[in-house]
Amino acid sequence: MNAELLAEVRAWIADDPDPKTAAQLTALLAADDEITLRKYFSGFLQFGTAGLRGPVGPGPSCMNRAVVGRTAAGIASYMKARAMTRVVIGRDARYGSEDFTEESAQIFAGAGFEVFVLPRPLPTPVLAFATAELKCDVGVMITASHNPPQDNGYKVYVGPTADGINYASSQIITPTDGFIAKEIAAITSLAKLPRGNSWTVLGEEIVTEYVRRTALLANNPGDLKVVYTAMHGVGTETLQRVFNHAGFATLILVDEQSQPDPDFPTVTFPNPEEPGAIDLALEKARDFGADLVIANDPDADRCAVAVNDPKTGWRMLGGDELGVIFGEWIARSRPQGAFGNSIVSSSALRKIAAHYKIDFQEVLTGFKWLAKIDNLAYGYEEAIGYAVDPKTVNDKDGISAAIYLAQIASDLKAQGQTLLDLLDEVWARHGFHATEQISIRVTDMAKISQLLTRLRQNPPSEIAGYKVHAIDDLAAPKDGLPPTDGLRIWLDGDIRIIIRPSGTEAKLKCYIEVITKDAKSAQILLDKLRNPLKEFLS
Repeated sequence: MNAELLAEVRAWIADDPDPKTAAQLTALLAADDEITLRKYFSGFLQFGTAGLRGPVGPGPSCMNRAVVGRTAAGIASYMKARAMTRVVIGRDARYGSEDFTEESAQIFAGAGFEVFVLPRPLPTPVLAFATAELKCDVGVMITASHNPPQDNGYKVYVGPTADGINYASSQIITPTDGFIAKEIAAITSLAKLPRGNSWTVLGEEIVTEYVRRTALLANNPGDLKVVYTAMHGVGTETLQRVFNHAGFATLILVDEQSQPDPDFPTVTFPNPEEPGAIDLALEKARDFGADLVIANDPDADRCAVAVNDPKTGWRMLGGDELGVIFGEWIARSRPQGAFGNSIVSSSALRKIAAHYKIDFQEVLTGFKWLAKIDNLAYGYEEAIGYAVDPKTVNDKDGISAAIYLAQIASDLKAQGQTLLDLLDEVWARHGFHATEQISIRVTDMAKISQLLTRLRQNPPSEIAGYKVHAIDDLAAPKDGLPPTDGLRIWLDGDIRIIIRPSGTEAKLKCYIEVITKDAKSAQILLDKLRNPLKEFLS
């Protein structure tokens, strides 16, 4: 075995606080399994604006107590340099979440901070709420959101101000991620760090207050039948409490997916957007004659909705369709503050905001950017993330989105209308906006960089027979946005295409928007674009 790798593995084992992962590495050494060890020792798991995210396993390239401990220690150093003193920790029900919570609490307590821990596995929005409500300097949520079962992650919130940025208790952005990453890299040994065993496990009061505040979004509950799936995550209990507090009928649960299960046994990927993920919920909706299907992802910060379309039967609303519904309703009912969406979302919200004379801002992909908009009243991103109550949770919140959507549907039902009728009103005013996403999974992220480099050096003059009339290199944007890796391409015929790497998964993402007179025309156009774009990106 390579001597340098051998020394690195032995040093890591000696410093590993978890005997289980230390034993795994020791066994690999005994088996002389250099191939597997190189996989686990291919660099420290990168810390960025999404925090940490990766497979649970031993070594510096995975999620484990040693990596989490060093990350917590790096955050502690960052906090001390800025006179920060209070931190709150939340977790979901994934493999490793309890251990990573304890590891973090020990490190933060050992650093002399006042440490709070949420009472049990809870949705990410509860942690985001607690960070602000408890006036904590830092919030940590241990979750991998909708990633595959083998993953876990570490999401960081800062509030209210740090590094000259008005965080207002929201997810970190650059340059804060770089400052924390530098502090993490400076941690050479966990064994030498002090650990504490004194922290406050919060009671139900913080959850009850979140439930009370969120339930205020529904002030006139109706008689809707709502089918709900938590996608094997932690959303069920909290959402049930919100609906009950608001006075809605009891949710119809998808029993097979209602309780936390880190194996996510009924879905290939625990993401409501994935094909087949809500099939059980749709089956339940047909059996019960439901009005709506609502789905959260496993940490309940995203919300998906299905409706019974009279033309096609039950179908999922697209993330942009739901974003437009929320935007139109909020603009009509409480038009104070600013609207915003991510650059890859539909351009329809900008037009709604202009129609109602509401300030609008477009930001980079990721809710961490939307949360920085001054006086945000409503923000969304097409990946089923919505902030319909930013004053309570300055982040995407699948629980508040669910109860607010139920209230909208209930109000429309009382008027003899549906969510689709509301959408039709918007399309009649602004043109039919259709969006679609193409995702290409890769095993080597370098291939995505190579593709984007090729497109920059040899930009296309046409795609699928449509002339390219403008290209915006998002790495050097001209509209005031911070630079990011990606390209925005405009084609003749009101077609916009954005190509970018995923920020959380090994994927290349391509976002298409077409604006036509009706749904049929849009579908014809999307059908013409789809396969040529897949070939173009291969």
